[in-house]
Parts: sequence; C-alpha cells; structure tokens
Amino acid sequence: MTFFLHWLLNLWAGVFLIISSESIHMDIYLAIGQSNMAGRAPLVDSLMGPLSDVYLFKGDTSERWVPATNPMNIFSTVRKEADMQQLSPSFAFARDLAARGNKKLGMVVNARGGTSIKLWLPGTDYYASFIERLKDAARDGEVKGVIWHQGESDVQDLNHYLQDLQDIIIQIRKDIGNPELPFVAGQIIDNTPERRSFNQLILQLPELLPHTAVVSSEGMEVFDGVHFDQESQLMLGKRYAEKMLELQGK
Repeated sequence: MTFFLHWLLNLWAGVFLIISSESIHMDIYLAIGQSNMAGRAPLVDSLMGPLSDVYLFKGDTSERWVPATNPMNIFSTVRKEADMQQLSPSFAFARDLAARGNKKLGMVVNARGGTSIKLWLPGTDYYASFIERLKDAARDGEVKGVIWHQGESDVQDLNHYLQDLQDIIIQIRKDIGNPELPFVAGQIIDNTPERRSFNQLILQLPELLPHTAVVSSEGMEVFDGVHFDQESQLMLGKRYAEKMLELQGK
C-alpha cells in the first residue's frame, strides 16, 4: 500500500507538471544587437532581483524558462564572456511591459558585442541562432515584438545600413509568420559626427517600413565613450517599452 500511494502521488505530480507546462502562454519578445543590447553598464545589488511575471528563455531540455534576472543576456548563444554581460535595456523594457500588462512575459535575449549589421543578416550564423531560439520559445506563447540596438560598428559606412536592417526585419516577420510584427530600433550615443549621422539615418526607418519605431538616445550618457551608463540603460529600456506599446496600439 505504501508503494502504491507513493506511485500514485508521483503519477499525479507528473500529470500536474505536464498540465502546467502545456498551459504556459506568454507574450514573447526578442532582444538582439551588439554590446549595448548585451549590456555593459555595471550592475548593482538593487537590480539583481527577479522580475515579476518575466521569464528568460534558457532553452535547455530540462529547463526552458527561468525567472528573469540580470544579466539578461546570460543565455545568449552568441555572447562573449559571461562576466562581460551587465545591464541591458531589455531589463527595464521587460519590467515596464510586465507592469502594464496582465500576462507573463518571455524574453529571448541573444546579443553579442562588437558585431556589424552584416553579421546579423538572414543567412548568417547569428541570424540562424536567434531565429531558431525564437521559434523554439514560441512553443510557449506568441511572439509580440523585437527590440534591436546596434550600429556603433557601422558608423563609418552607412550606405547600405537601412536596406540591411529592412532585410532583417522582413525576414524575421516571414519566419515568425507575422507581417506586422512590431520592431523597435534604438539610436546610439551622439558624441561624434558619424554617430549623429547614424541617428539621423535610422529615424527614417518608420517611413520605409510599417510597424517599426525608433527610440531616441537624447539625454543619455556613456561611461566609456560608447556604452550607456546605468541610468541611461534604464531610460532606454523604458523608451523601448513605450514605443512597443505604441506600435501595439496600447
């Protein structure tokens, strides 16, 4: 009898876990780009707790999702060393969206520092890596949008940047099966003439492709000439959330 009760309890526990797994349905967002999206602003203890109702896609067979904590880029399949991953705009982005909604949020963060836009084009290893993870994550919910922060590596040659970015967006939408998937890009710090030119250029994106938006870097600061400081990263994430909600009509 003891063995039977033990077996029965394990059976019901297994059923409960299966039901729980199948009932997960999250709003899923992809965060990609180079070092500012990976996060380089130093983390402090007050930013290390788990976000309420937000989960990071880990993608392991035994552990697909974990409560979202910093650093958000830690499970990126293309990231640099673990100790380089710090505060990303995806943190405040997810925190703000979760605070305004009533659904669980799933974040797929797959950034890598020092990458040019050419490395993210459809057909590249980086594109294949994030789109594979995103499709896998979508088994547990619906992909609701993409945030992108990249450009510092391309400011010396912007001739094809906007076309390359459109190609990425269009292909993501095809692969996910949503031609109106919201996509929000971000400006970089405007402390050189080349970077100011980039920021002016990327503002054209919403005119070229519907359901896209651009967040401003106005008022933000960097701590090393390139990477946004802690306050700016939090501000950037909040701006991403606001633009995403605008695109979603909320």
